[in-house]
Amino acid sequence: MKQTITIHSTDQKSSASFLMGELISYIKDGEELMHNREDEGWAFTDTEMFPIIGPTQANKYTVSTPKGDCKQDQHGLLREMTYTLENQSAQKVRYSKKYIAQSVILNSKFPKRSEQKELFWTYDFLFTKTFEITNDSLRVTFEFESAEGMPYMLGYHPAFVLSGYNSEYFEWKGGSVTLDHIIHGGNTAFPVLGKEEILLVKDSGFDVKLTTGGFGNFMLWSPVPTMVCIEPITQYPETSQSYNAQNMRSSKGKESFWVEITAC
Repeated sequence: MKQTITIHSTDQKSSASFLMGELISYIKDGEELMHNREDEGWAFTDTEMFPIIGPTQANKYTVSTPKGDCKQDQHGLLREMTYTLENQSAQKVRYSKKYIAQSVILNSKFPKRSEQKELFWTYDFLFTKTFEITNDSLRVTFEFESAEGMPYMLGYHPAFVLSGYNSEYFEWKGGSVTLDHIIHGGNTAFPVLGKEEILLVKDSGFDVKLTTGGFGNFMLWSPVPTMVCIEPITQYPETSQSYNAQNMRSSKGKESFWVEITAC
């Protein structure tokens, strides 16, 4: 049976709920900030992109690594794995996923949305996801352990609820963009590069600020005016992306990243 876990801020004015490691709700002063996975637009509220970001079909689903070629579908195989609950407390919950090199994972997109049935990676890794709530924000920390030199890309993919009136816009230091522009981009996410903070500005209720550490970039994607994904990423995947070690980061063995979601 799938268990929903809820944590509360010490002032009891905020709560966050999780289902099998997925953030499904973040409520601040009675206002829901997250997209409901049952609503139109996207069937999730959050997920991760690892060890690659972007589509792989043009590369015949192949990623080249120093330990040989492997098969990955769009945004990597981590999302096909199941989180294990490690521990929880009143304000904190921690999940993990452990992968053994060369282990085959079935692709849930096959055969309707992908031609690649089996996925695998050429390195072991242990990936952890920790949520901690305070009176002011929800902090999400990602850590992974792997062999030094493992190539990787990492992205966080949370979805936020919108009004449906196509009136919201986004600001960052030196720039801005409207929701309408993002929607008209279709499946091509809008890049916001070289930034660690971005603000979603709404007509009513809380604005939402994302502050990050370690990612360095964002991309924005919205299929409908009732939701938007604000995605911290280590790099933006180009249309003609070649997936190999030269075009990815190199692991130092232990890596850590964080995202703080604040209602303003």
